[in-house]
Amino acid sequence: MKNRIEEIRTQKGIKQEELAKLMGVSRQTISSLENGRYNPSIMLAHKIAKYFGMTIEELFIFEED
Repeated sequence: MKNRIEEIRTQKGIKQEELAKLMGVSRQTISSLENGRYNPSIMLAHKIAKYFGMTIEELFIFEED
């Protein structure tokens, strides 16, 4: 699953550390999400999307296998 977290985060001038703190996760978690090494729980995906004023579908790109 791909996502637009890094794109949106940098557009808004937010550092990984800031987003991590706001989401209650580590900076490494945000980094792993952005690099596609980690798929978030539905709750974390919802929380990040809500923070950016987006839907989960707008922020995360689901690809068929």
